[in-house]
Amino acid sequence: MLLFATGFLLVILQPSTGQFPRVCANTQSLLSKECCPPWDGDGSPCGELSSRGSCQNILLSQAPLGPQFPFSGVDDREDWPSVFYNRTCRCEGNFMGFNCGECKFGFSGLNCTERQLRTRRNIFQLTTSEKNKFLAYLNLAKNIPSQDYVIATGTYTQMNNGSNPMFRVISVYDLFVWMHYYASRDTLLGGSNVWRDIDFAHEAPGFLPWHRAFLLMWERQIQKITGDENFTIPYWDWRDAEDCGVCNDEYMGGRHPTDPNLLSLASIFSSWQVICTRSEEYNSQQALCNATGEGPIRRNPGNNDKSRTPRLPSSAEVEFCLSLTQYESGSMDKMANYSFRNTLEGFADPQTAISNPSQSGLHNALHIYMNGSMSQVQGSANDPIFVIHHAFVDSIFERWLRKHRPMLEVYPAANAPIGHNRENYMVPFIPLYRNGEFFKFSRELGYDYEYLQEPALQSFRDYLTPYLEQARQMWAWLVGAAVVGGIITAVFTGLIKVCQKKKRGTSSEIQPLLIESEDYNNITYQSNF
Repeated sequence: MLLFATGFLLVILQPSTGQFPRVCANTQSLLSKECCPPWDGDGSPCGELSSRGSCQNILLSQAPLGPQFPFSGVDDREDWPSVFYNRTCRCEGNFMGFNCGECKFGFSGLNCTERQLRTRRNIFQLTTSEKNKFLAYLNLAKNIPSQDYVIATGTYTQMNNGSNPMFRVISVYDLFVWMHYYASRDTLLGGSNVWRDIDFAHEAPGFLPWHRAFLLMWERQIQKITGDENFTIPYWDWRDAEDCGVCNDEYMGGRHPTDPNLLSLASIFSSWQVICTRSEEYNSQQALCNATGEGPIRRNPGNNDKSRTPRLPSSAEVEFCLSLTQYESGSMDKMANYSFRNTLEGFADPQTAISNPSQSGLHNALHIYMNGSMSQVQGSANDPIFVIHHAFVDSIFERWLRKHRPMLEVYPAANAPIGHNRENYMVPFIPLYRNGEFFKFSRELGYDYEYLQEPALQSFRDYLTPYLEQARQMWAWLVGAAVVGGIITAVFTGLIKVCQKKKRGTSSEIQPLLIESEDYNNITYQSNF
């Protein structure tokens, strides 16, 4: 009870990261299309008086999109978030948040100048008290309302273009379930028509950066509502597992004794209600999920379609995936061949990297194997196993980044499916994040994985590598500059010698100084590199 009360107080006092800021979920903000709330620290929009940020027009990417979505102006998520807002806070330096009241991931302190690095650990290596605390934190998030964010229960058109706001309060945990649903839902075309080949978080380049940002936001929310600033998401290493090692009452819930599709009553998760699982019902009604409870979590691990997913992924499959040098390829969707992203996501064979959507490998294999709430994309985050599963998927993404050390330009800038270009803003996050902002080493975002931690020398090498890579790319220019510099130096040296010969014998008393001694302090040496 004390933990719940403490968490509730902290939620009220702290800003959060998620979907529609409550202070902007009103007629005035929607009609003006502006979401620039004041920062409590100085009362000015975006903390402008404290140089935290300012209210700015949103800069949308103009890069062309792929052919997968042949419509325009029919979906609120197009050019996110411009249908709802075209002016938001643009934060400076290490500040972040819908009102620039937070620090960027990896920073802390009053002025966000202190570097932080937290470690995500294997769930099986947590002590009993650490594991119980994690489970309690999950349950707290499920039962405590988000004080700063609400969800949309209608489209912008259904809101009468902003004059009739349709929003609802939701719990912290369910806020993230809803965001996952909203990013992956079908496009409502009117009548009974929908477009299914659209997903702003899956089946394209943004899959890994989107879920990386999603987990970081979720992690920060837990830190806030509990006051535990050192909390990190544990991961479940499922490589070579013969069964679901976390599917017991000690961890994420065992089987119900009489109904194998439900969770054991001894698990705290057996009382959870799922939301956003009835996509066909929403589509037929041309409605959005309104976060109404739709029954208990369903899970029957291992009793899935074996022809689609015969077993859990192996270490060899993960290693093969890591050997792929291309992050993305071809159509940049679930038909991409030899794509690291598509292979890790699970639409390409984990032994050949050839696209085969009829099979489910690696990431997708876990979802299918769970044979329940986890197995439907839009509602999969209802099962708390989602979090520890995606933490491990993110660690594989991190291994690939460290192994291949790609430049940002490796992430596609154009022609990816809608919402997945490098400079596209991720749906449905406010504050705004671009896909490319999370295509970087996890340590730059303030976290690491216990099984990936390296010696200090390796960390120093990681720090230097980007600069060495830039130097390598500029090497030809540097050599050319050195040659030109050498020629100029030789010319000037020759001229000086000639002048010295002409002036030889001139009285030293009448030779002017090149510069007075007191002028040395006024010289500025500049190097434009």
